[in-house]
Amino acid sequence: MRNTVVIKGSKSGLSVYLDPSVPFHQLIQDIAGKFRESARFWGSVQMALTLEGRQLTAEEEFCVVNTITENSQIEILCLLDTNAQRVARCEKALNEKLMELNSRTGQFYRGNLTRGETLDSEASIVVIGDVCHGARIAAKGNVIILGELKGSVHAGAAGNREAVIVALDMAPVHIKIADLTNSFGERGKKLGRGPTMIMAEGEQLTVKSLKRNFLDFIKFS
Repeated sequence: MRNTVVIKGSKSGLSVYLDPSVPFHQLIQDIAGKFRESARFWGSVQMALTLEGRQLTAEEEFCVVNTITENSQIEILCLLDTNAQRVARCEKALNEKLMELNSRTGQFYRGNLTRGETLDSEASIVVIGDVCHGARIAAKGNVIILGELKGSVHAGAAGNREAVIVALDMAPVHIKIADLTNSFGERGKKLGRGPTMIMAEGEQLTVKSLKRNFLDFIKFS
C-alpha cells in the first residue's frame, strides 16, 4: 500500500512528509488515520511541526495541524517553516514585536549566554537564545528564555515573589525567585517537558508545564 503520509521524529520536533500528488481531502483522511494508529507511540507530548513535500496554503496548514491534534495527544507548539523568504519575514516580525515588548516591559537579549557570562536586568528580560551551563541571569522582574536553560537564573531579585522563570527547555543548575531557591547539582536537572514555568507558591518554588501561550501567565508590570 502506498504511503501518502510519512512521520519523522527528531530532537527538534516532528516532520511530516505529505505526498504532493493526492487530492488534499484524501491527504487529510490519511493524516487522521496515520496519527490515530500511532497515537499510543507518541503519547502526550508537545512538539514543533515541520510539513514537507507539498506546498500548502495557510488554511491547509491549519487543517493539517487540527487533524493531527484531533487524532492524537500531540500538542503542536509551533509550525516550523522551510520557506526561506517566509522565515525571514517571520523573524522580522518577531524582532519588531520584541522591540515593542522591550519598550513596554523591560529588556531583551538576543544570543546565547555561555559559561562565565552574566546578564543583569533592572526589569523583566526576554532572552532569545540559550543560557548555557555556567552562565547566569539576574533580573528584578521575570526571566523568559526562548531557548534552553542550563545555567542559573534569579528572577524577582529585588524581592518580588510574583516574578516567574520561563524557558522552552528547562534543565537549570540553580534557580531563585526573590528569596526562594533550588539547586540541582553541578550537572543540573531536567524540569518538565517542553515550555516550562517556575513560580513561587507559598514557601516553595513550583514547576508548571505550559499548555498554552506562556505570555498569558506573565505580569510584566
